Parts: sequence; structure tokens; C-alpha cells
Amino acid sequence: MRALPSDNRHWSVLEQLPIRNKVFFVETIIKEHPLALSAADFPVFHHFSPGRYRRELRVPKGIIIIGKIHKYACRNSLEEGDMSVLVGDKILRVTAPYMSDSPAGTKRIAYTHEDSIWITTHKTTETDIEKLERDLTAESEQEYQEFCRAVEAETHNVIGVRI
Repeated sequence: MRALPSDNRHWSVLEQLPIRNKVFFVETIIKEHPLALSAADFPVFHHFSPGRYRRELRVPKGIIIIGKIHKYACRNSLEEGDMSVLVGDKILRVTAPYMSDSPAGTKRIAYTHEDSIWITTHKTTETDIEKLERDLTAESEQEYQEFCRAVEAETHNVIGVRI
């Protein structure tokens, strides 16, 4: 794994970056690591109820995980375990049971201190898993910004109604 020495001039630049940029930085390092795991390495369970989709992720102890960008607000819950997780702009250590709401645009990073079960709950009637993944998350900051521009343009078209 690559590391930046503490006296390196780049380290002070990294410390001044907004938290979101730091998450992207860590994600890049993890993706380049030869032992990096992928989403396929973790069991995911999908639960549906009228108007709701719950995505359950099971993560073993000692793992750093970084999620995709959520296009819409959602509810998060730690059903089992102990994690340090980014909430807003702070890393909080939380133990189950824990619940929080995330605004649209959230990209989360977490470290599991124990085997953990993390669930996100989304308002939707969709039940196709691949479509849900495309509809609810963005792979990159660029994709998320394009989504936001499209939503804003759509909103402006609705507001410009003649009476």
C-alpha cells in the first residue's frame, strides 16, 4: 500500500481537502492495492416491502469499506456490530443498534471493528436489483453531478408554467 510520509509537502495538502475528497483519495488507494476486495466479496441481501427497498450488507471485522454515491436521501442502520463510519463530515464510532438518515449525495466510508450488518432503506417500488443500483447510486462524482444537473433542468421545466 502506498503511504505519504508525514513530512511530505503533499500530506499538508491532503489534510486541507474537504472530507469528500479524502474519501475519494482513500478509495483510489484501496482500489490500487493488490489485495483489495470488491463488492462481490461481501454478502448482500435484498428485502422488499410496499414502497421500500432494504439493502443489507454483511461485512467482516477489520475491513475498510467505501460505498457508492447515493442519488437520493436514505435511511441507514447498523443492525449488528461495531463500526467507525463517516456521518456528515465526522467519523463516528457506532455500535448496533444505530440509525441515521443520509442526504442525497452521501458517499460513505467505514471501518468494521466487529462483523457488522449495515442496511440502507430506500423509498421505491422498483424490485429489479440492477435497475435499483443504476437508479439509486452513482459510480463517480461526475456521474452524480450530471444526475443533479438533469434533475435541476427537469425541475426548471416544471416551474415555468404559464397561467
